[in-house]
Amino acid sequence: MSASATCVKANPAPVLPQDVVTGPNGGLANVVVYVKSGLGHYRYPVPQTPVVLDQKNCMYTPHVLAVMVGQPFSVANSDLTMHNVHVMARHNRQWSSSQPVGSAPLKSTFERPEFAIPILCNIHPWMRAYIFAFDQPYFAVTGADGAFAIRNLPPGTYTIEAWHEPNQTMDETVTLAPRESKMMTFTFHSGS
Repeated sequence: MSASATCVKANPAPVLPQDVVTGPNGGLANVVVYVKSGLGHYRYPVPQTPVVLDQKNCMYTPHVLAVMVGQPFSVANSDLTMHNVHVMARHNRQWSSSQPVGSAPLKSTFERPEFAIPILCNIHPWMRAYIFAFDQPYFAVTGADGAFAIRNLPPGTYTIEAWHEPNQTMDETVTLAPRESKMMTFTFHSGS
């Protein structure tokens, strides 16, 4: 960050990478948990509430987010410096756009499911986020405490997958009876 006086001023303390963020009890943030299989082929209503990615203190916030295909997605710039948002999709439209100070949020949607789409800032190379686009509503991103909830899942047997940067995944099978809820725990281990 030393190359950008604005970013240094916005971050008087050292900035740590956001790939591993743990809570006080060892919970892991920024894990995407979703139904991988078992839903069948249904269409689901698409939320019209935008999912917002902000550029604040020269970092993307949140670091990991998820939307449904067709749901509005916007990128805001809360910083006092210009950013360049580069969405590096493989199965959706890839785009890159400068975002000057005080400009309106950039707006987009994703037309196809795609996982772990990197979002970079071409001006500030340390800035990175990931977005997931799902064709179903049964997904969640863990908070700082590592907790997640997938609500209103109908009775059935499902494969639930958890993804954590850099592209680590774990699967677990769960069977739900009518009006039943279950607890699930995924434990990721460091590579060292």
